[in-house]
Amino acid sequence: MEGGSRGQDGGVAPNPFVHELRLTGAQRAKFYLLGTVLAPLRVALAFVVLFLMWPFALLQVLHRSEEELKEPLTDWRSSVSHSSVYLLSRLMFFLLGFMRIRVRGQRASRLEAPILVAAPHSTFFDPIILLPCDLPMVVSRTENLHVPVIGALLRFNQAILVSRHDPASRKKVVEEVKRRATSQGKWPQVLFFPEGTCSNKKALLKFKPGAFIAGVPIQPILVRYPNSLDSTTWAWQGPGVLKVIWLTASQLCTTVEVEFLPVYQPTAEESVNPTLYASNVQRAMAQALGVPATECELVGTLPVRAVGRLRVALEPRLWELERALRRARWVAGGPLPDGGAGTLGCQELAHWLGLPHPEAPEELCAYFQQDMGGAVDARAVRLALQALEGVHSPEELTRLAFELFCEVRAGLGAPCLPPEGFCAILHLLLGTPWADGAKLFAALGGAEPHHGLSIGQFQDFALRHPVYAPLFSTYLCLPVPAHRAPNPHANGLPHTKSKAD
Repeated sequence: MEGGSRGQDGGVAPNPFVHELRLTGAQRAKFYLLGTVLAPLRVALAFVVLFLMWPFALLQVLHRSEEELKEPLTDWRSSVSHSSVYLLSRLMFFLLGFMRIRVRGQRASRLEAPILVAAPHSTFFDPIILLPCDLPMVVSRTENLHVPVIGALLRFNQAILVSRHDPASRKKVVEEVKRRATSQGKWPQVLFFPEGTCSNKKALLKFKPGAFIAGVPIQPILVRYPNSLDSTTWAWQGPGVLKVIWLTASQLCTTVEVEFLPVYQPTAEESVNPTLYASNVQRAMAQALGVPATECELVGTLPVRAVGRLRVALEPRLWELERALRRARWVAGGPLPDGGAGTLGCQELAHWLGLPHPEAPEELCAYFQQDMGGAVDARAVRLALQALEGVHSPEELTRLAFELFCEVRAGLGAPCLPPEGFCAILHLLLGTPWADGAKLFAALGGAEPHHGLSIGQFQDFALRHPVYAPLFSTYLCLPVPAHRAPNPHANGLPHTKSKAD
């Protein structure tokens, strides 16, 4: 996944989801030498200190009712807990090698800026910035409450919790953020990482609007790791969790720099438009960092960028599928399977393709839209295989896509492409989320989108539209044989797995 994305200024930005760490022979020798002694000792001591925080975190919330916890805590127990957790947190990061925290600028008071936003978010070590921010409140997943020690620390922090399984949870979080942000300094500040996931620091990801919904002044915070070797970055594709910890703990000293920018006062328009507010703050922070501001984001487990009304995969999904098939020893150019109507389970897909490896089906199924039972649409598989043949023109492939997913509706006569088929084609070929495809389909369908698209309308869109035609011509082109196949694992995990925030 080497291709870049386009920044908001129109220039080509580097791919923010890929981090390549290249070590010299001398660096490798140093890491092996220090890593065998220093890293295990540091990590073990840091875990001991982490567990020492537990009783102080419990002291904050012990024997308090839910009603009490809905208000800021200011008694002696809160003061003792706050001071103890603060000192132990600094000790924990010191033991991991973070001996210097450089602070530039001045943190605003909670009255001046109820909300803090930090970027770029590049590593799971970023919570170190809670120290110069005096342990502000954070937003976290409800599921983290069940993690030992971490759950106690979240309760101590009076964190705002969001559940990914409760549709009403996000609305409650928005209301709670507004309540705390507009309390006239009654609550401590709330810290957000508005990118929502980690990047390689070479560009800023699209800011999510959650931190900006309240429409109150915010203080931007820049996070830098000015070290000779970037061992801390944990991007979507690059060194995994254990390697990042090992490399960082093997460094003699790791420095982090935290810069507080002036408070950003929203305009009247920004106060009522969180998307605009987030975009303008992103631009201001990117300018201060000297990096591009992009529309890239992580949707599920897929890095995407904005093109017109669509979000599309940063790298063509067909390229990833081709590499997965090659690992499974499927040979492009061989005879295609017969039939292919309905759905296929993962094992059926392997048998259908004649794959020799029983572990391959799960990886391959992940590249297609799966139903609730994990089965994939055989039409999508056939279209992907035809595209991977590399001998069909875009005109032929778009016609084949239409023929596979079209249907004849009563009263219309000619075949038409329904919204489900349109979304399936865009998801397979461009990596477009279904919601984006549905919105664009409604726009293309005109006054009667329920009638579907004709073959002419679909090919006009895919082959002649000034914005979307270049996407199809690029994403339907297979990479040259010399294209370097990147690590099939992201952060040490298969791409089909989701990574924790």
